[in-house]
Amino acid sequence: MIYIENKIVHRDLRADNILLTDMQCCKIADFGLAEINLAGSHRISSDIKVPVKWMAPEIFEDKAYTSKSDVWSFGILLTEIVTYGDDPYPGMEKMSCVRSIQRGERMERPAGCPEALYDIMLLCWRSNPEERPTFTELREKLMALIHEPDSELE
Repeated sequence: MIYIENKIVHRDLRADNILLTDMQCCKIADFGLAEINLAGSHRISSDIKVPVKWMAPEIFEDKAYTSKSDVWSFGILLTEIVTYGDDPYPGMEKMSCVRSIQRGERMERPAGCPEALYDIMLLCWRSNPEERPTFTELREKLMALIHEPDSELE
């Protein structure tokens, strides 16, 4: 995502769209909703099916996607990884999820998720897109977490 974040807004970053190679390398797939990032933000027409539970709150307001919307989705992707592919916002219907996000509520820490990793997820889910980290910053935080001597990550 670091490579594409200044060039493309993916708009559908989730576990279903990540491929894993034999060498355990993740590849981002399904660029069907992607847009070339020329102006900074993009709108999506209302007749396109979108992954609501992965969408940032600003998208519900004005349907504007930016690389910071992809950062939000990355936070949701982290929950999918920790839960071995469970759907985000377990037990919630799509519209309940939308209302919850708009009220500023965030998904609870998944069972077995290290608190330090959940803190990174919460950074991704900040209401103000400008307060969310870049993918470069996320990589730095995740690498630091992996290399912590007492890290709970396996």
